[in-house]
Amino acid sequence: MTPEVERYELFEEPRYRFDLERRDFMRIFAAMGGGLLVVASMPDAAAQESGRGGQANRASADLTAWLHIDERGLITAFTGKTEIGQNIRTSLAQTIADELSVPIASVTMVMADTDLTPYDAGTFGSQTTPRMAPQLARAAATARELLLTEAAAKWGVDRASLVVREGRVQGAGGTSVGYGELAGRLTGTVAAPPVASPAAWVQRGKAIKKIDGRSFVTGRHQYTPDLVRPGMLYGRVIRPDGYVGTLVSLDDTRARAMDGVRTVRDGELAGVLATSERMLERAVAAVRAQWRVPSDHPSSETIYEHFKKAPAPTGGGRGGAGPFAAGDTAQARAKAVRMFDASYRIPYIAHVPLEPRAAVAEWTNGKLTVWCGTQRPFGVRSELASAFHLAEDRVRVIVPDTGSAYGGKHSGEHAIEAARLAQAAGKPVKVVWTRAEEFSWGYLRPAGVIDIKAAVDAGGRLVAWEFDNWNSGGSAIRTPYEIPNQRTQFHPAASPLRQGSYRGLAATANHYAREMHMDAIARALGVDAVEFRLKHLKDERMRAVLTTAAKRSGWGAGGAGRSGGGDRAAGTPSLGIACGTEKGSYVATAAQVSKSAGGFKVDKLIVVFECGAIVNPDGLRNQVEGAVVQGLGGALFEAMEFANGAILNGTMERYRVPRFKDVPPIDMVLLDRKDLPSAGAGETPIVCVAPAIGSAVRAFGSVDTALPVRLV
Repeated sequence: MTPEVERYELFEEPRYRFDLERRDFMRIFAAMGGGLLVVASMPDAAAQESGRGGQANRASADLTAWLHIDERGLITAFTGKTEIGQNIRTSLAQTIADELSVPIASVTMVMADTDLTPYDAGTFGSQTTPRMAPQLARAAATARELLLTEAAAKWGVDRASLVVREGRVQGAGGTSVGYGELAGRLTGTVAAPPVASPAAWVQRGKAIKKIDGRSFVTGRHQYTPDLVRPGMLYGRVIRPDGYVGTLVSLDDTRARAMDGVRTVRDGELAGVLATSERMLERAVAAVRAQWRVPSDHPSSETIYEHFKKAPAPTGGGRGGAGPFAAGDTAQARAKAVRMFDASYRIPYIAHVPLEPRAAVAEWTNGKLTVWCGTQRPFGVRSELASAFHLAEDRVRVIVPDTGSAYGGKHSGEHAIEAARLAQAAGKPVKVVWTRAEEFSWGYLRPAGVIDIKAAVDAGGRLVAWEFDNWNSGGSAIRTPYEIPNQRTQFHPAASPLRQGSYRGLAATANHYAREMHMDAIARALGVDAVEFRLKHLKDERMRAVLTTAAKRSGWGAGGAGRSGGGDRAAGTPSLGIACGTEKGSYVATAAQVSKSAGGFKVDKLIVVFECGAIVNPDGLRNQVEGAVVQGLGGALFEAMEFANGAILNGTMERYRVPRFKDVPPIDMVLLDRKDLPSAGAGETPIVCVAPAIGSAVRAFGSVDTALPVRLV
């Protein structure tokens, strides 16, 4: 898979599917000790990462829901989704427990194991809650109906007279039978029944504590870097200091002389193996390698001009959202009374996950098993099968809970590296990337340039809107504001740095440019920024989050937040606001900022978020807060610096991420819409942090249109 294909969206992959002939379900069923096994054929989940939801309902024969009830009444659910810190193990278990009316402790989730779980495209795009939760709910509801039908037949009573409660089917007169007693007797099938509506939820909607939460906070929970296999070696790939380079010469004499160390050459790969992590560090430091590094790559200073001059090669990635046009922008601009044009610059930023890429690989009788942190276990399985010319059933990928990803762990290069070293060594090998490797060899959020041309009529209404995005991506590129004449286009460009998915994709960049531009127009016209937005908004959900954020933040009270001429005095707090929508959820963010002689400070953030019916308010609050904190980094500090083929700030010392002192109080309002299906929450909360801060900073004077937000 080439870097040109690995763009800002879901990486393309062959669609490998399960069917009853491929999977020996009877063998698995027997291994579980009998009981009830529910296998469901559900709609395909396609194009999730790109947000092109129109393709996502295409029917297929994929087996995307699977649930087992054993003869003790214990429930096991299977999903290809991965746990990367978003706490979906708890929310999915809540969904199943609610449909079956059992304690959540009765539900065990088996996740992200390609030998045990159904195919899943990956954990991305805020799709677990809106797609996987309903699939598992249907599987649980099917099991419930089978249990009720069996109990009715057992007792010779009307099915409608029975109910389920606390893991038992209950009838008239106190008669009851446990699920486990019925599970081994079931035969036949039932049509997929309706699932409970949010109004009827009992366990969903409650702040149930994180499953196994104590083991996480005490450090007992194991992640991939913690795993140890019998006879395992520790491995590292030798790389250039920069993000590109061709190996010219390698002297590994000193490393090979060390006890417990061996080196590996496998084509272009050069690696070191050792019996301990400490020995590995010494051996890698002893290797002398010379690299040829090209010096004609653009730098972080020249990249924005480069994007407009260097279109992506043909076939170098899907362009995201296609061009959109409505009305006649040229004619509208000719008749407009005022024009507002600006260019916005978005830097590359890194994911900086708590857990860097890590994998443990083991070969046994020609079969490869890899434990690794990834958002796409089945995609990584495909990459491994292709790299080693294996049938897919000879590759197993197991994903332990992963210490965050943020879109940065779609690809399987670390798994392939561990497998190549393990194959050469004839022993299991663990590879854990260093922070320097993460910065230079992991992919980044795409940088970009966004040009906006807008025009208003004599009544102060927008009549023309032109929006061109070079390289950063097409997610959320269409404006939600009602403007009669529009032209929107994403322009793929050749990127010198490896780039790929990031939390929210390009929605953060596109919201930043759009909301900053709306703010600039409102200020230039001397009108209230909230009223100006509402004047162009028909979407009631967007209006609801915006008006709630304005009220909650005290917008307009005593002049707070009102558009002005940019002459606010130091020491007087300023208020900025932004709103947006992505992946089916809505957010509005207000930022209170103060200025002093030493700079400016974000004093408070007010976040109003709505994602339909809330499954677990505690988990949702954590998701929103995490996205907001990450958004602070992109708004204020984070930007990759590079020149001459090397990353210049690729260490935790030089790459600034938010610290405790940087995080202001966050006043969060969660709007629970039980009349709407649940949407995902992992991405949307991040998109309005930067424009809200930029809006507030503008009140103190002019502000640069580049991220990070800085006073000029």
